[in-house]
Amino acid sequence: MPPQTRAVTLTELPGGDLIAAGLEDWRRGVESIPALLAQIGAPRLRQLEFDVPASDPSAPLPEHRLYELLAREHGDAAHSRYNALIRRLVSFTRARACAR
Repeated sequence: MPPQTRAVTLTELPGGDLIAAGLEDWRRGVESIPALLAQIGAPRLRQLEFDVPASDPSAPLPEHRLYELLAREHGDAAHSRYNALIRRLVSFTRARACAR
């Protein structure tokens, strides 16, 4: 008899809490750091079969908006914060792909 496996929840994956919050904010129309990160990852999240809201093609790129928001909040540390967030997004999508 094969061992039983259980589905991994979104928040059990590295960065899952951030992506879950981002998708929720995005659906509510809130422009937050997590929402912008989810928008950046939208193509990959769709490939991983997440229900991702439609992007507004006329909106500025989420990468630029995220960096601007981080620059307002963190000043000179914006670049390192931006890179850390992108690494969390990549870590999440890789872990999700492996968990499928």
